[in-house]
Amino acid sequence: MRIIVVSGTGTDVGKTVTTAALVAVNLAAGRRVAVVKPVQTGAADDAPTDLGTVAQLTGSNDLHCYDSYAEALAPGTAAIRARRPGPSMTSIAEQIATLSDRDLVVVEGAGGLLVELNAAGETLLDLLPLLSGLAETRTVVVTPAGLGMLNHAALTERVLTAAGQSLHGFVVGSWPNEPDLADRCNLADLPRYGKAPLRGVLPARSGTVSPLVFAEHMRPALDDSLGGSFDYSQFLAQYVEVHQ
Repeated sequence: MRIIVVSGTGTDVGKTVTTAALVAVNLAAGRRVAVVKPVQTGAADDAPTDLGTVAQLTGSNDLHCYDSYAEALAPGTAAIRARRPGPSMTSIAEQIATLSDRDLVVVEGAGGLLVELNAAGETLLDLLPLLSGLAETRTVVVTPAGLGMLNHAALTERVLTAAGQSLHGFVVGSWPNEPDLADRCNLADLPRYGKAPLRGVLPARSGTVSPLVFAEHMRPALDDSLGGSFDYSQFLAQYVEVHQ
């Protein structure tokens, strides 16, 4: 089993599409893949959920959630309002350990690293060392193109480093079809500011196509399933203006 943890620089940055992309690419390669959303909020009966989006885009039914709340709030706040503690990070790690027969487990967090996942205030950052004790674990951070991208990426990397955790790289979500100069410069500068490689670029509206198109579309969009073998120099050359 290998674990990829998908976090973000905030909410609505493209984590679920990134998760689905990882699932699609690995399923297409014949691997056994499970998806874990430890805690889901905004899960009212008629509301779309992140795991539902993954299922819609990939056809996967190997989906796992350990607690859910109808209110669209941070999980810790939702747990307090529901008057229950929510799962501890230890219990989440124990349940993920039962998926050890999978080739890959993709764990999607809620928002950023420090969003509280239960009423006790535990976060994804608290879960990471427990997962590293189970299997090789890679953390990727999704950041959207646009204002704040570099600042939020750098802050997230510093939080991980301060906690003794490493950052495998960044995925840029919602990359515009017609990037402007700021977008292009930000993309080129991301590895320097965030101190981690660029591992993937997901086009805007990539989560609105059919499952078969999505799987094929995502194949070149991720760096060998975040393994590190793809050369982004050619990709960057298409979008970055180099000024001497």
